Amino acid sequence: MAKKTVASLQKGGGKQHSKVIKLVRSEKSGAYVFTEEIVHNDNIEAFFKG
Repeated sequence: MAKKTVASLQKGGGKQHSKVIKLVRSEKSGAYVFTEEIVHNDNIEAFFKG
């Protein structure tokens, strides 16, 4: 699946997006979980706030 994502980002609009990773604490177990998303560069700060 990662190869498909990378290939689709290389078709022109890929420079406008970034892969962001956020560390979130799980309410169930209390352990930390990584949340990954591909976000448009204008929405990076909103991703980390919310």
